Amino acid sequence: MPGPSRPAIEHTIPTQTHGRYLVSAAAGPDAPLLVGFHGYGETAEEELARLQTIPDSDRWTLVSIQGLHQFYRRRTNEIVASWMTRQNREQAIEDNVAYVANLLRQYSGNSPLVLTGFSQGVAMAFRAAAFLSVPVAGVIACGGDVPPELGVDQLQRIPAVLIARGRNDEWYTAEKLTSDEQRLRTAGVSVQSIVLDASHEWTPPFSEICGQFLKELEPPL
Repeated sequence: MPGPSRPAIEHTIPTQTHGRYLVSAAAGPDAPLLVGFHGYGETAEEELARLQTIPDSDRWTLVSIQGLHQFYRRRTNEIVASWMTRQNREQAIEDNVAYVANLLRQYSGNSPLVLTGFSQGVAMAFRAAAFLSVPVAGVIACGGDVPPELGVDQLQRIPAVLIARGRNDEWYTAEKLTSDEQRLRTAGVSVQSIVLDASHEWTPPFSEICGQFLKELEPPL
């Protein structure tokens, strides 16, 4: 007969992996940089398509970063990705921020730098803005909340934020939007808050609003 089960101790170990991202370069050598983080179960292609719907985004170099945690979408067998799960959450945050920092070193001359996120990607946009060594001009967030672990010291590194939710979004609720807006204002962030006539989605009207937001951050020609 087998003996009594022995307790197992969980360990973690860092390991090297490869990330995937897409770049749509602007014509100018030092074009401003617009970086996108997709939602859960999406791809870099989907996030890049969102960025390309923003008016005058062709004047920006667009970078769409895909999450490190890839899996198959059941019905279509398409390869998609997520940013993290509850398991080993703190380590995943460190890995993701290091991944983004390493990637953006290649674009250190591009200014301004604006980070965008949709759904699960919103948290990544805020974390990157809070912890990157390079200054960030702003964050565009749609359908996702500000990570709970970010305090005033981290959030005050972000000068301006455009944050939006769909009126019928059951996940990113009105209460969450109100709470996030208050946290950001307390940190001294200039906040533009939008409620869209939509559910959990990035809409064409929101792209128009994003275009105006970027125009105010873009350096003069």
